[in-house]
Amino acid sequence: MAETRFRHLDVRREDAVEYLTLNRPEVRNAFNAELIAELTAWAAAAREDAGLRAVVLGGAGASFCAGADVAWMAGTVALGEAENIRDAEAMSRMFDAIDALPCVVVGRVHGAALGGGTGLAAVCDVVVASAGAVFGFTEVRLGIIPAVISPFAVAKIGVSAARELFLTGARLTADRARELGLVHHVVKDDDLDATVDAIVKDVLASAPGAIARAKALIREVAWHTPGPVRELTARAIAAQRVSPEGQAGLRAFLEKGLPPWRS
Repeated sequence: MAETRFRHLDVRREDAVEYLTLNRPEVRNAFNAELIAELTAWAAAAREDAGLRAVVLGGAGASFCAGADVAWMAGTVALGEAENIRDAEAMSRMFDAIDALPCVVVGRVHGAALGGGTGLAAVCDVVVASAGAVFGFTEVRLGIIPAVISPFAVAKIGVSAARELFLTGARLTADRARELGLVHHVVKDDDLDATVDAIVKDVLASAPGAIARAKALIREVAWHTPGPVRELTARAIAAQRVSPEGQAGLRAFLEKGLPPWRS
């Protein structure tokens, strides 16, 4: 059953999986201040939910997320620099809160995923896109830049692709997005849900603590040079091996049994 505590989000829970749907179809699920605040609040609650193991993030109607709401952007024209900074920081906190969740976030993308919508795809761990989905860092076409989403986007597509796409505002197909690492699976519309379900099944077969620590490790390793990474990764695997979860998983493997998260 969908929860009612959000105006622009539908949240449906099935055991350890939450289905989160942006619900502003009349504007192709574009961002405004209220949607940003709701996503931030949702992510804060999800982070503290020990029973949550996977999130499926999608959009209602014809698109995943078409970027920023035109009416909201019109309001920013009259804002001073300090107010614009506050707006941008709020959006940055939203993306970071989703990116840092300890559970797996699976993006279910169809239709348009432009500007901030592409950024939203970038903070998903696994992205499944319909063959007709369209992505793009289109901000320069409007005289602005993809600043807030840039750390997450560059981490996914790399500097070379960012130089092309940030600077031209060119749209890209789902296949091109897959080539760049922004998308992981491109499927027919009719296969979206089945593909997402298969990924969720894989997630639920894996140890939740190990997943959380692996996600945290990726964020740390990405910004370190080889020397510090060597110590960081050695400590990380050692801590996981001696943890109750690691011990149970290794013991189950050696004894040809099921670990506790699969029993």
